[in-house]
Amino acid sequence: MLVAAAVCPCPPLLVPEVAAGAAPELDAARAACSDAIGVLAAARPDLLVVIGPAEQSGRGPHPQGARGSFRGFGVDVDVRLGLVSPETETETETEAESAPGAEGRSGLPSSLAVAGWLLERAQWSAAPVEGLGVGEPLEAERCIHVGAGIGDRADRVALLVMGDASACRTLKAPGYLDERAAGFDAEVGRALGEADIEALKALDAGLAYELKAAGRAPWQVLAGAAEGAALRGELLYENAPYGVGYVVAAWS
Repeated sequence: MLVAAAVCPCPPLLVPEVAAGAAPELDAARAACSDAIGVLAAARPDLLVVIGPAEQSGRGPHPQGARGSFRGFGVDVDVRLGLVSPETETETETEAESAPGAEGRSGLPSSLAVAGWLLERAQWSAAPVEGLGVGEPLEAERCIHVGAGIGDRADRVALLVMGDASACRTLKAPGYLDERAAGFDAEVGRALGEADIEALKALDAGLAYELKAAGRAPWQVLAGAAEGAALRGELLYENAPYGVGYVVAAWS
C-alpha cells in the first residue's frame, strides 16, 4: 500500500553544477524537494519507487544502483539510483543489464538521474529503491493501472514522482507562451497540493502534450497508486522559473 509520496520537478538545472551561475535561482526548489523526501523517509517505507518521464530508450524498470550521468549537459557529475554496497555491485550491474528493455540503454533517463541526485543529497537509506521510466504517450488508463500495481509491491510503498508542468508560461519558455499554460499549471498545483487523485486522473493528455507538461503520465501513475490510500497532500513549492512550471508536494 502507498504510505507516502513526494512530487518533484525534474530539470537537470536542479543540479548546481549544471545550473552553474544560475544555481541560486532554484535554491528554494531544492530545499522543498529535500523536505518532500524527508516526508518519504519519515513514513518508514519498505520500498521506494521513483517514477519519471523518459524517452523510448529509458522507459521501463531501472534497478537500485542503476547509473545516470549529467555529462551530456557538460558537467562531470555521475549518480546512482539508491545506495549500493560493494558486495552487491556486480549483482546490481548484472540486474541492470538484464532488465526488460535494457538493450541499447545508455543509463538512467534524465528525470531519474535528477531523482538519484536528490536522493544522494538527502543521503537516502530508508528503503530499497527502484526506478520506472514512463513515456509521455502512455494513456491515462494505462498510467492508473501501472500505479495500482506499484501500490501492491510491498506493505509500505513510497513514491518519488518526477515531472514538470507546462513549458509555455512565458515568451522565452521552451514552448513559447501559451495562454492556457497558467490555468493548467494552477490546476496541477492544486491537485498535487490537495492529493486530489480524481483531478489527476482527469488531466487532459492532449493538452498536457501541447503544453509540453512532462509530468502528466507520472502524476497519473501516482493517482493510480494512491487509490484507497487516503493520503493528505501539502504543496511545498510552486513557481515557473524560465517559463516552466515546477511543483513540489508531499503526500502522507
